[in-house]
This record gives sequence, C-alpha cells and structure tokens, in this order.
Amino acid sequence: MNLDDERESSYVEDRRESEGGFVGGMRGMPSLGTIMFIWPLVRMLLRSKIGWAIIAIGAFAYFSGFNPLSFGNAGSSRLKSNDKKEAVFAKKVLASTEDVWKHILPKYGIKYREPTMVLYRGHTTSGCGFASAQMGPFYCPADQKIYLDLAFYDELKKRFNAPGDFAQAYVLAHEVGHHVQNLLGTLNKVQRLKQSWGGSGKRANALQVRVELQADCYAGIWAHYMQRHLDRGDIEEALNAAKQIGDDTLQKESQGYVVPDSFTHGTSKQRMEWFARGYKSGNLKACNTF
Repeated sequence: MNLDDERESSYVEDRRESEGGFVGGMRGMPSLGTIMFIWPLVRMLLRSKIGWAIIAIGAFAYFSGFNPLSFGNAGSSRLKSNDKKEAVFAKKVLASTEDVWKHILPKYGIKYREPTMVLYRGHTTSGCGFASAQMGPFYCPADQKIYLDLAFYDELKKRFNAPGDFAQAYVLAHEVGHHVQNLLGTLNKVQRLKQSWGGSGKRANALQVRVELQADCYAGIWAHYMQRHLDRGDIEEALNAAKQIGDDTLQKESQGYVVPDSFTHGTSKQRMEWFARGYKSGNLKACNTF
C-alpha cells in the first residue's frame, strides 16, 4: 500500500512513552506494574546503607530526567527501529479513513466525527475499562477511541500468519468500521438487545458476529475508495488476514475443534466474504448483516 505522500491523522493519542515520559514539566511516577517488578530488588537494597544510597541516587536521577529502569525495559517495551515507521503508517491509514467516511456518511445524513487512535504499549486504561496488548486492537464506543498496541502487528505476521502492510491497514479499518456503527446507532441498538437477553449466551454471540462482519464490510468499503493507493497483492493480504482471524480457524489452532455457538467474529469464510462485498460495492447498503 502506497501512502508515502499522504497526510497523517492528528486524531492520535500516543501513550507509548507515558510510563517514563514527562508530565506537566516533571517526570511521572512509575506504573504499579513497574513498582511490583522492582520491589524485590528495592527490599534487598533497603537492608544496607549502601543500598539506601543506591536508591537515593536512582531516585534523584529519575526525577532529574534519566530513567534508570530504561535499561531493564529495553527489550520488553518493543523499542525497535521500525516502531516509528509502523506508527506513521497507522496514522496515515487513519487519515485515509477520515477522508473516506467524511465523503460517504453525509450522503446518509450523518456527519462524520473522527475517532481518536490511542497508541500504547503493554497496557493502558480506556473508557471501556482496562486495556492490554493481549486483547488486540479494539474500539471503545464510550470514549470513541481505537486502542492499538503496535506489537499486535508482529503477532499478526508471526502468530496469525498474516503479513503485509495492507493486512495491518485492514485491521485498523475494521476498528474504524465499529466507529461508523457507533455513529449510525447500530452499536447502541445491539447493546440494548443484548441486555434484554441477559447480556451473553448463544443469541448474544450470534448478534455480535453480525456486528463484526459488518465492520469487515465497512473496511471493504474503505478499501474500495483506496484503490489508487493499492499495490498488487494488497487485497489478497486483507483477505488472508480475515481468513486467519476467523473464529473457526483460531479455535481449530488453539483447541483442535470448533464451537460455533461461541463464535463472536464469524468464520474465516464469512469474514472474507463480507470484506469482499464491501470492497466490490463501495456501498453502505451492501453491508446489512442484520
């Protein structure tokens, strides 16, 4: 996918350095997770005068702007050379979704309001509660933000066997699709219906599948309008990603069998078909999964 000359979205909240970053002119306190991690070392140092001196020097250095914990976190925080490149690409993809949906939604009497993309590492908080990298990218309708740990792109390539920049773009466009559903009132209607059924169970799962497949279709609509930016093989990358993260495929790989009643995103075939439907039509009405 070629977005080299395109703009980056300004609707981005970058929390990747929040643990060791500066807040209001002074360095913020370490996270609870970091304190728990280093506590055994601190407890040992407290047993001697030399240890107390080391703690004092470390504290002085930390609040002076140098993070003595950064050496130990270098590997786990995924500070690698392509991190910046991936962040820039995500910002450009987000900007492209803004342009597409600003063009489409007014035709249906809806003004597009841009979602904010939150970039983070490891864990953070959202309007929908605690967020961790293990959850994968997700959209929170409560604060209208998309949460993305860029380490997921490594998982997409290595764990899910779905490499390629357009596979990454598809995942982000899918989350933007949920934002479109929120603006259209779809998510609110679905949530009310789920609550009337008790919030979970077979029927609630089946309804959630329809929500996810529609978001796939909306991602396809975005791809339809991005054709001049596509490289050969891009659509195949997106279809492969949709296939690899289908409920049936994931369940077969993890437990050796599938439980259709527990599906929440749809089968590989369904996800591929609905993305393709949006891509071919470019029409919002073609994405009625309900």
